[in-house]
Amino acid sequence: MTDPFRSVVAAGILPSEDQHRALLNSIVTAAQAIFRAQAASIFLHDEEADELVFEAVAGQSAGALVGTRIPSSTGIAGWVLVTRQPLVLEDLENDPRFARNVAEKTGYVPSAMMAAPLLHEERALGVLQVLDREQSERFTLEDMDLLGLFASQAAIALDLLRGARRAKAVVEGGNVDVSVVARLAAALEATEEERRDEALALLRALVAVLER
Repeated sequence: MTDPFRSVVAAGILPSEDQHRALLNSIVTAAQAIFRAQAASIFLHDEEADELVFEAVAGQSAGALVGTRIPSSTGIAGWVLVTRQPLVLEDLENDPRFARNVAEKTGYVPSAMMAAPLLHEERALGVLQVLDREQSERFTLEDMDLLGLFASQAAIALDLLRGARRAKAVVEGGNVDVSVVARLAAALEATEEERRDEALALLRALVAVLER
């Protein structure tokens, strides 16, 4: 296929990455606002590099942190990723899991944190953190449920973002017949709404088979 044609097809696929990133940004912004926190962030686990990558940040150092990488075993985020357990800490300074040196490099050192793993189809895709929430009241089970709700939505958005990036890499690498991709995208767009969910479910099943 010619490069111009590949570019046209890619143009129809790749904007979804920006849409998924915007969704992640809206999730951290909402989490920060609802918990009245100083900051919130979403990490993606880059499995190949075995690193955690800041994908979305709201609040302190928001603009500068996106794209920053840390070892996946680092700090509270690393612990939550490995154990797949949420964590609420009101006194980070005295917790041995807290990587203060890493926090200092980000330009913001929190004193309290909530963190939850981002789980999708038995895989830990990343971590959601909420830093220095308002502590006028004690943390409740309802707060934990709310944190879990944000984590669930973030996991879905993160999975979509990973899928969009894989599609981008395949198309730009020239390892796919882009005419087939174009026909598939056009057919999906033309599918009636009530059948679109069925078609998407079929595509997800195909992806799951290919990723085994």
